[in-house]
Amino acid sequence: MKRGQKQLKEISLVWLFIGELLTWIGASFVWPLTSVYLNKQLHISLSMIGVVLFCNCAGNIVASFLAGRLYDRYNPYPLMIFGTFTDAAVLFLLAMFHGWPEYWIWLTLTGFLGGWNGTLINSIATSLKKHPGRYVFTILYFSQNLGVVLGTLIVGYLYDYSVTLLFVIAGLLFVFVGFNVVFHYRPIIAYHKARKAREAHGEKQKFVPMPKPNWTLTLGFFTALAVTWLMYMNWESNLSVYMVSLGIPFHLYSLLWTLNAGEIVIIQAILTRFQRIFKTAFHQIIFGLCMFSLSFVTLIFAKDFGHFAFSMIILTLGEATAFPAIPAYVNDLSPISSKGKYQGETMVASSIGRAFGPMFGGLVIDQLGYLPLFIIAAIAICLLVVCLLPLHRHLRDQLTLYKR
Repeated sequence: MKRGQKQLKEISLVWLFIGELLTWIGASFVWPLTSVYLNKQLHISLSMIGVVLFCNCAGNIVASFLAGRLYDRYNPYPLMIFGTFTDAAVLFLLAMFHGWPEYWIWLTLTGFLGGWNGTLINSIATSLKKHPGRYVFTILYFSQNLGVVLGTLIVGYLYDYSVTLLFVIAGLLFVFVGFNVVFHYRPIIAYHKARKAREAHGEKQKFVPMPKPNWTLTLGFFTALAVTWLMYMNWESNLSVYMVSLGIPFHLYSLLWTLNAGEIVIIQAILTRFQRIFKTAFHQIIFGLCMFSLSFVTLIFAKDFGHFAFSMIILTLGEATAFPAIPAYVNDLSPISSKGKYQGETMVASSIGRAFGPMFGGLVIDQLGYLPLFIIAAIAICLLVVCLLPLHRHLRDQLTLYKR
């Protein structure tokens, strides 16, 4: 900041944390029960459910792409208000009309609004200067997973009582998120005006293209996100069938995700408390990818619940370190005028992997079996590390960082 330039008030990280926490508690009232509800209550085929979930991810991709660009051009404050209150309205409609095919429509819209709100939150997080970027994104990732822990815990008790009540509570949570935005996100207006004023006075170009070395490395990170999520989604979809086929009860598979969420919360708490565990965000990303690859190696030998739990612990170690570090590093590589654009594309890369992961895994399993899938996943993620290390070494002296 130049001498004499007024220090702008920022959104408190606490309010971003609370917004993300309530958002993910609400979202966790919907996505865990979708397959069970559609299949058991509405008698929809599994293949059709796959199409519904794909539409949810497709909506997320479109919204992430769109919201990132709108953040860079327009005032994000009304965009966030629109996203949160519209999400609340859709959930209330879902509570009233959750038959078929309207459920499909609402789920696609919640996917769109999830990508919209998630991209805007990540983009707004890039405006915070009081804390290092890696710390901010770690806090946000922590709040997301704490929300998943609480949401999935609650949904397990309320699902048998009333699915309508679940959707109403989710809608109310998004109303609270909307009012949180209205009352506590106003500083982003001044940040947006100051940014546009600098552009108008020529202090910065209207649009600063990302330098080629930055873009090359960012593309590597986008590829890493897409491939890692492509493989990771098989934990959420096809692995349950594999474990049951080995004689392991389904409730133990569900227990793996309780273990996953709890471990993420612990790891994120450690990373926020001890920020120098990893020297740089890149080291954190590489460590996380190595853990992802190793988790699939251990799956090759897993035949009982203990071994699956061990694989999940390693997988979660990779998830909790790599996933929050990638958007933090992309933030550092993104010019001020296009931070929203690249945060949106980070969400798009993740959503592409999530959309095609179950389909890819199903095709490999049908043709080759489960063990070849684990081997392919381990090798693919290992190749990411093998490619990213020399790429970063070659580019690191040419990178331009935009931390402020």
